[in-house]
Amino acid sequence: MSKVLAVILAGGQGERLSLLSQKRAKPAVPFAGKYRIIDFALSNCVNSSITDVAVLTQYRPHSLHDHIGIGKPWDLDRQKGGVHLLQPYIGRQESEWYQGTADAVYQNLDFIMEARYDYVLILAGDHIYRMDYGPMITFHQQHNADVTLGAVVVPLEEGHRFGILETDAEGRVNSFEEKPPQPRGTLGSMGIYVFSRDMLTRVLIEDARSAENGGPPSQHDFGRNIIPAMLARGERVYAYPFTGYWQDVGTIQSYWEAHMGLLGDRPAFDLYDSSWVIHTRSEERAPAHIYGEAQISSSLISHGCIIKGKVERSVLSPGVFVAEGAVVRDSIVLFDSVIGAGSVIDRAILDKEVVVGKNCQIGYGDDMTANKLEPSRLDTGITLIGKRARLPDNLKVGRNCKIGADLRPEDFPTDTLASGETIEDRTFAHGWERELARRQSTGR
Repeated sequence: MSKVLAVILAGGQGERLSLLSQKRAKPAVPFAGKYRIIDFALSNCVNSSITDVAVLTQYRPHSLHDHIGIGKPWDLDRQKGGVHLLQPYIGRQESEWYQGTADAVYQNLDFIMEARYDYVLILAGDHIYRMDYGPMITFHQQHNADVTLGAVVVPLEEGHRFGILETDAEGRVNSFEEKPPQPRGTLGSMGIYVFSRDMLTRVLIEDARSAENGGPPSQHDFGRNIIPAMLARGERVYAYPFTGYWQDVGTIQSYWEAHMGLLGDRPAFDLYDSSWVIHTRSEERAPAHIYGEAQISSSLISHGCIIKGKVERSVLSPGVFVAEGAVVRDSIVLFDSVIGAGSVIDRAILDKEVVVGKNCQIGYGDDMTANKLEPSRLDTGITLIGKRARLPDNLKVGRNCKIGADLRPEDFPTDTLASGETIEDRTFAHGWERELARRQSTGR
């Protein structure tokens, strides 16, 4: 039986997720109530009987490391194999932060070469899907491929977010363009690659030394550099067609839509499939408590929630409290947030430990003015509230607004925030105050 190492790329910042990835890596962003995005790739590995897993982290890795730990929820706490969390480090030759997806793997070639793996499966840690990787590896072997890409049909209007490829009838790739401004096709790369260990080593070393050997400078990225270079050399690049549910939740809109897609009578992604369990690190909490006056429809309510108000078409993470008379509608509310009595939350995403005061209106009115600071990210009516923000009573917040992390009631200059407006997080807005106090206390 072939020995396979899965390498999960989990160091991305995910800037398009705005506040949600400001204080955590994108794969650590919560999803579907109690999960994190990386849970889906990790669960796919163990459900595919792949138990050698390396997770490459970089940007704000603390929450991701804390979540994965030694891998026990995924049965990856093993003496042989298991999960390994790898960060950039200084070795015999001085290293630096990962410069791209290919460079991240290149900097860890020593780890990959230590064990006698036959194949290396490269995975993105920031997609929502359920996939058995075994058939893809078999496809790679049967076609004697140099590399096999996972491929899925994407909407034409979304093609600019993906690598777009074309294949012949056998599945061999004859063209590939990373994030084309005007995509000509709809077959998109999933960011999943199968290489033999020796082939992966060769192409990564060639890419790392490209400039030294007189070639063009490289961004050290699989989609932008490795795959196009292999095609240019005439190497055997194949696409494995995937027809199941797959969602890149890399934007606020796609993140929100993926959550709303879980709430129908026949959800596109079934979290309750007992044949393919999504594992996660889960805190011990009491069951959800739904009070008699509460009203809940088409929603996911996690353990530890206390609901006294009304929840419609929403996803609530563990520990959320919805007070009497409050309404949460078409929204995502993350861990341990509090919705005060009489408040209405409409089409909003609240990060962890947000406290909304009494009689607030979050997401009110019909004004759909795009956010003035992030017009391309917040333009569909969704309002974002950052981690641990505390909102004052009677606050009115319009559409496409952004309220930063750690804000306190006294940080709100008025009781109304118009659509498209932003209040920066407290560390940004009040950093000068702390610096002044520090200098005064130290005399310098």
